[in-house]
Amino acid sequence: MLDKLFNTVSSSINSQLNSHSAKKLKHQAHQLLHRSLDQHITLAVTGFSRSGKTAFITALVEQLTTNSTKENLPFFDVVQTNRLIAAKCVPQDALALPTFPYKQALSSIKDELPNWPASTERINTLRLALKYQPNSGIRSQITDTSTLIIDLIDYPGEWLMDLPMLSLNYEQWCRQQFELLRKKPRSTYSHQLLERLESLDLDEPVDESKLAEIAKMYKTLLQRFKKDSKLTILQPGRMLIPGDLDGAPLLMFFPVNFINTDNVIEGSNLAHLKKRYQAYIKEVVTPFYQNYFCRFDRQIILVDLLTALTQGPNVLAEQGRAIEQLLAHFNYGQSSFMKRLFSPKIDKILFAANKSDHLSAEHHKDLAILLNSIVQQAQNELKFDGVQVETMAMSSICATKSVEVKDKCSKVIKCIYGKEMLSGQWMTYLPAQPPMRALSQHEWPKGGFSFPEFYPQLTPDNNLRHIRLDHVCEFLLGDKLK
Repeated sequence: MLDKLFNTVSSSINSQLNSHSAKKLKHQAHQLLHRSLDQHITLAVTGFSRSGKTAFITALVEQLTTNSTKENLPFFDVVQTNRLIAAKCVPQDALALPTFPYKQALSSIKDELPNWPASTERINTLRLALKYQPNSGIRSQITDTSTLIIDLIDYPGEWLMDLPMLSLNYEQWCRQQFELLRKKPRSTYSHQLLERLESLDLDEPVDESKLAEIAKMYKTLLQRFKKDSKLTILQPGRMLIPGDLDGAPLLMFFPVNFINTDNVIEGSNLAHLKKRYQAYIKEVVTPFYQNYFCRFDRQIILVDLLTALTQGPNVLAEQGRAIEQLLAHFNYGQSSFMKRLFSPKIDKILFAANKSDHLSAEHHKDLAILLNSIVQQAQNELKFDGVQVETMAMSSICATKSVEVKDKCSKVIKCIYGKEMLSGQWMTYLPAQPPMRALSQHEWPKGGFSFPEFYPQLTPDNNLRHIRLDHVCEFLLGDKLK
């Protein structure tokens, strides 16, 4: 029935327009029809650098297309009730974007020496089709089978942190960055840059070589903040992952210490930096936001709390601030029929503490409680706007397995076992219990927290293992598969 309706509309269009216009309008009509019947979802897989976005998308596709059994996905209703017929990757509509490298990512994980897939360095997308048997609503009355289309977009996590810059002018951004540079842990590394900035005369005629030199210093500092301190608020993100902007003057700006902003002298260093900042917002950040962040229906925010805990209270606190800043730039609210067609809003959001397999199973709930405490205020505002919100601990791809060890007194200790990345050795490890709320500097344990990173670990039959990926699917997709 649906195909017949669509073909009738398409036939009418083709008879009135030339071939190129007809194809374009036919595609738009097809999209509108799918959205009107609630057969299409754009899923925002959101997360900062190293949060596990690429691994999540890879695992989601692999589990749904090759291992969608009751035993593997017991809490995903469409699987548990034997209504999922099949799932597969299908051609995407965004022809100007590369396709997400699912096969390459999976090969890396399933290699003879399993490793995590390479970090994303550009935008790419993937379309997944789930064919199923509807069991309720009008759809079950008019067809035996239906197909849900899921569009996923992957992008460098570093670019995500540029979105808060949309609401800041150059002076506001500089003040915000200087405040960060003067506080720990940044202050440990930033003194040389701050001294160099003090010697820069903002009012003198622009000196391109001098600005390029300082921009290079600032870029090196951002790279150090990312590598050594695992910080999150690193702007501009394209300095870290430039993509096709590598070497462009557009990226050669940095924060300065504003003292007198009443008069910006034309042709001065300050005027030049301000112009570059404004161009970056207009030509890079705004299109990134408008093209990829305005039409989401559902969202999962992946958070790597264990790395933040390992780095200390300042890094953990910054991650919480970064999440709050990020949420201000998505469209949230209840999604009615008309909104779904023309102005979609995110009506469900899942906060997911990733890498829960790096903890003993008894402490997974503690990780979820910690994340819940960090996003509690944001949750309250989202719920007020009618958004369904959930928080959980999960692992897209497991890197360890649970083991029990007896100590000298024959007491059973629950540990984890895996191949540690730093040493390359297999190890049995007793992870600490994570706190159930963000701790102050004064409350932080004297020895801190330590959560090693592990290589992915497959099942004996070379399959991926997960923790609660079926819960994730049910929350984000379950109501669309009824």
